[in-house]
Formats: sequence, structure tokens, C-alpha cells
Amino acid sequence: MNPLAIQIEQLNQELSSQLPQDILNAFGNSVEDLKTKNMGDNSIQAGQQMPEFSLPNAYGENIHSTQILKKGKMILAFYRGSWCPYCNLELKFLQDNLSRLKEKNAVLVAISPQNPDHSLTMVEKNNLEFEVLTDHNNDFAKKLGIVFQLQDFVLPYYQNLGIDLSLFNNNKENTLPVPAVFVVDENSKIVYKFLDVNYMNRVDIEELIQTL
Repeated sequence: MNPLAIQIEQLNQELSSQLPQDILNAFGNSVEDLKTKNMGDNSIQAGQQMPEFSLPNAYGENIHSTQILKKGKMILAFYRGSWCPYCNLELKFLQDNLSRLKEKNAVLVAISPQNPDHSLTMVEKNNLEFEVLTDHNNDFAKKLGIVFQLQDFVLPYYQNLGIDLSLFNNNKENTLPVPAVFVVDENSKIVYKFLDVNYMNRVDIEELIQTL
């Protein structure tokens, strides 16, 4: 088991002991429902061209994909938001391995629908040294086919935990990206794709590095 998976398993055990069973059941049912959508097959695939984007970073500066690709390969890590403990684990783990990614001439970028203020707080809290971009309304992620509507039956459980997506994302869509990681080469071709509708499963850093 890779180091990130071990940390996630520890988090699973902690949450299982802390959260009521009805919340855990609702989250599990949400994942099972997403599995029926076949998002892995219906989303953009390795071998296809990654669309261009221009998105604001945590400081409000627009970052264009063509700028990034001039520096080398681009790693796009889509996450749900700073409210998600699994996303925080993944981003911190990517930060811990950032030097290894840079050695492969790759530039890491994280993308979520949350507004730049929340991203800035997360950047400062976790000492992130890569760009964290805001994809408002998930407009870019929708082009890739990796966005889903959070089910009505699970929304009250999010709200009971203090997770108000309208405040994080500045809209009332209740849409989120599926956690996904893409490697894009200098010609904008996708050479690696990781996507899992189960938000508890995250990219294997060793597998990612091997593709660079």
C-alpha cells in the first residue's frame, strides 16, 4: 500500500469512529450512485487534447495553460475543496513530493470550484508551493466530463457537518468535480489519467511519477 493510501486508511478509521452511522451510510450511497454514471468512460481520455484554460489563482491572478506548458509537462489535480479532509491529505502529499515532480520537468496545478479566498487560506495553512486555481461553476471541469451533481439525499448531511457549498463555491449549483489527476505533455496531449468517483481513493504518487 502506498504512503498516501496508508494515511487515507487511518483517516477512514478516524472518521468511522467519529461520525454517526447514518452519515457514513449516506456518503457511501452517494459514491455507489456515482459508480452507475460511468464517469471514467464518459469523461476525457488519455490520448485526447486537453482544452486550454485561464483560471484565477489564490491571489486573483489569471493563470493560462499555455504559460504552464512552456515550462514542461502539466499535472492537473482536481479536488473538491478545502473542506474535504481527503483532498487536504492528497494536496499535502503532493506538496511533500513536489521536488520529485519538478525533477521530471513537470508543473503541478490544483483546481477546485472553491473561491480564491478559501484557496488562499488552504495554501497558507498547508504551505503549498504550487498554483491552486479556481474553476468557478466547474466550467472547465464540465468540459472534461468530471463534474457531478451532489445528490439531494446527501446534501443535509453536508450541511449538518458545516459544509455549505454555496459559501465555498459562490453558487447554488451543488456540483463538484470527481477527484482526478491528469498529466498533459507540452503538446497539450493527455498522457496519464487517474479518476475515481470514490473520493476516498486517490492517485498513487509512484505511478504518477513513472508517467512523467
